[in-house]
Amino acid sequence: MSVINATKHYEDVRHLPVTISCGKLVLSVVLSLGLSVVSAETLKEVVDYTVHNSPDVSATAADRRAVEQEIEQARAGYFPRIDLDVGYGHESTNNPGTRARRRAIGFDTGTQSQAREELGLMLDQMIFDGFLTKNEVRRHTSRTNSRAHTVHGQAEIDSLNAVRAYLNLQRRAELVGLADENLEIHRRTNDQVLLRSEQGVGRQADSEQSSARLSRAETNIIAEKGNYQDETANFIRVVGRVPSELEEAYNPSEALPANVEDAVQLAIANHPTIKSATADIESAYAQRDTAKAPYYPRLNLEVGARHDRDLDGQIGDDEHWSAMLRLRYNLFNGGRDKARINETGQQIDQAKSIRDSAVRQVEQSTRLSWDAYDTASKQLHFFEKNRDATIKTHSAYKQQFKLGQRTLLDLLDSANEMFVSKSDFVNAKYDELFAMYRILASMGMVHSTLGVELPEETALISAK
Repeated sequence: MSVINATKHYEDVRHLPVTISCGKLVLSVVLSLGLSVVSAETLKEVVDYTVHNSPDVSATAADRRAVEQEIEQARAGYFPRIDLDVGYGHESTNNPGTRARRRAIGFDTGTQSQAREELGLMLDQMIFDGFLTKNEVRRHTSRTNSRAHTVHGQAEIDSLNAVRAYLNLQRRAELVGLADENLEIHRRTNDQVLLRSEQGVGRQADSEQSSARLSRAETNIIAEKGNYQDETANFIRVVGRVPSELEEAYNPSEALPANVEDAVQLAIANHPTIKSATADIESAYAQRDTAKAPYYPRLNLEVGARHDRDLDGQIGDDEHWSAMLRLRYNLFNGGRDKARINETGQQIDQAKSIRDSAVRQVEQSTRLSWDAYDTASKQLHFFEKNRDATIKTHSAYKQQFKLGQRTLLDLLDSANEMFVSKSDFVNAKYDELFAMYRILASMGMVHSTLGVELPEETALISAK
């Protein structure tokens, strides 16, 4: 089936005539309305566009990039810190030294006023910090990977939403076609009834009954076109652009696991929400190891040089340089460090509980999706049989009505039953198809099944 949509504003869709050919719907575009048709799009192309233009995916991707910069901030602890200290100004000094010097040369006051110049350079290189820097890099790496899985998860959500919008648009297009077909059937029947009435062989009640059913068929197609317009608006909201011609959606049945238990296991192993929660646990463990750093001594290499002039009332240059290995070890901190370690232990338990909750939710979602698929698949078989039976029944009733063996009410009822059964079959068909994609979304596999590339922010990084 191919559903043609105009690139003009979606409100024009209510003006599109609908025809049925070989059991497949084609929405024809009226050239006089100025509607243009672009090349057909596949479900993969629509999903790909949605993922790479989604504001929600962009927001999570930006968050992931921001957290990644915290890795570089933590890694800076491995490198030396170099500080330059430059100063120039005026000082007044009055101390025993200045008083003695100034009195020796005849001054009554001991205050020495002069310009002051300072120049210093200090290098501080961490040699050992109790594994603080290493664990901080680990922690922020895990946080970044957690955000990467979040980007993947949002991409899966938007992919499934795009699939739903795509399928619903095709569903509504088929229902518009069926409503149009139903209207045409009632028009032909009404024409036959009016002709009989004009020939004096029909009854007035038949004309009124036929006219009433025709009006009902007209309201049905108005309603279906309204539903199609609503789905077009929803497609624009989800995907971010007006739909063009849509190809028949890909059936992913071959990508589904053999049974619900296999689906649950794949979902638990692959769902991005669970992976994100697992990365948060790793981050919590690294944070606990970071909290243990104060229990170790800190060893730094400090190298400095200074060139000062006219300091503290002394005239002339003052030069100094040093190279020191400096060890600092806190012996008592009021119990703060222990409390911090206990705090991170509770945060680990919290992260584990969040992960366990995510596992339960994913399992429930997978089972519900599988149940929906199983139900839709079973119903589809019976809806198909019912549709085929009502088509044959209506065809037989038409012949019998011409021969006077069936009443008009029988014929109209059979037409209505055929319309309802065809609509039920179309709905069941798309319900089954969407249920398949729900299962794939539960396993985090919509993008891979369709061959859609995820944003680069979903890439994982390793701690170095």
